[in-house]
Amino acid sequence: MQTTLERTDEVVPNQGEPVPVSERIRGRLRAAQQRFHANDNIARHIEAAELPLLLEEVTLKMQGVLQSLVIDTEGDHNTRDTARRVAKMYLTEVFRGRYHPQPDVTEFPNVEHLNELMIVGPITVRSACSHHLCPIIGKVWIGVMPNEHSNLIGLSKYARLCGWVMSRPQIQEEAVKRLADLLQDRMQPDGLALVMEADHFCTQWRGVKDADSKMINSVMRGSFLKDSNLRREFLALLQRRST
Repeated sequence: MQTTLERTDEVVPNQGEPVPVSERIRGRLRAAQQRFHANDNIARHIEAAELPLLLEEVTLKMQGVLQSLVIDTEGDHNTRDTARRVAKMYLTEVFRGRYHPQPDVTEFPNVEHLNELMIVGPITVRSACSHHLCPIIGKVWIGVMPNEHSNLIGLSKYARLCGWVMSRPQIQEEAVKRLADLLQDRMQPDGLALVMEADHFCTQWRGVKDADSKMINSVMRGSFLKDSNLRREFLALLQRRST
């Protein structure tokens, strides 16, 4: 049962006024009992015609933020259209993974029964910290140990799937796990390994302002988790590649 506090973002419009598109989308999500956290994809619950309306709504709200920051968006030619630029950036670029469906990925059967280690990377990824909406920019390496039943995907498709998962507000640890879940589901390999190294601007740009710190984390599945020799081979190849 939801409390009143949990539903304070729902404003009942005055009679005769249209319901904001964001409320309509939230209503569908709640009716479907679907989560809509910052790093969730909600594309299935957004109608195509609603994205332009959502852009207009976010633009209006962003204009209010700029006004509350006492920025003269009328007299300052540099910020005159900033509200719309920021709204478009969020919806179509840096948070695109929330509002657009998963990209098409062609899969191929493992006809030759490949069963040797494959490594893809480094793939440059861009995300945002869900705490401050500051950029997270880094690289991802993916190790795959296929089996005869695995689905294989093209090299460019790894980058597309990475971009789709990463272009949402989130923390790095959850982002890497979500990407691993997606690849495991699509490819069904014997083993899967991911390593991500990234700069976090929430520590470089604000707070402690430490420009040198990075975060590195990994996810190991299947044979990478069970076979220490395979895990060492994967990590050694990454270390050799980075030197």
